[in-house]
Amino acid sequence: MARVLICEPHDDISALLELVVRRLGHEPVAYDGGDIEHIDVDAAVIEPGESSALEVARSLRSRNVPVLFTSIYPPDADALELNPAAYLVKPFPLYALERALEAALGVSALAPAAAVG
Repeated sequence: MARVLICEPHDDISALLELVVRRLGHEPVAYDGGDIEHIDVDAAVIEPGESSALEVARSLRSRNVPVLFTSIYPPDADALELNPAAYLVKPFPLYALERALEAALGVSALAPAAAVG
């Protein structure tokens, strides 16, 4: 079972992401701000439009933790330079998140981002 950080500012979407993570047999970890350095996770699902989200992603990527971005906006250079395991454009089918998360947890070298949407 993997620990998956959820960094999403909207409670309803965060709850849905947590449900998907649980359904896959993993433990969701809600990010509520603060120091990310002491949070031990295996992957993260992040809304890059959140004010501190890119800093969270940078910190995790510096530790080689795979990140998946989910956003209503298409990918931009700042997000893509972090080499996310996936970039899903909302609304996306939940199976796309499931497949992307399982792929991210199953690979050691992260592949370039794939935009879906």
